Amino acid sequence: MARRMYECIVCGRKFPEGQGIILSKAGRVLYFHSKDCAMRFFRLFLELLEDSCAAPAIDEAVKEFREALKARREKTKKVI
Repeated sequence: MARRMYECIVCGRKFPEGQGIILSKAGRVLYFHSKDCAMRFFRLFLELLEDSCAAPAIDEAVKEFREALKARREKTKKVI
């Protein structure tokens, strides 16, 4: 049975289903063959994004990562 093939939107490289990175958001599906292509896309995306739109999302993402990091540190903390 043949695997479905996708094409990276950054470099055009084709990759089989089960590999690469596929993201779906805002009614769009983005295909990246590697994390490097995904990073190239998101760097440009952030540069093009209006500050007024980006600020709340950045704040929320930072908050979630800080909470997860704090929880992980508390979990590994030695109890004497």
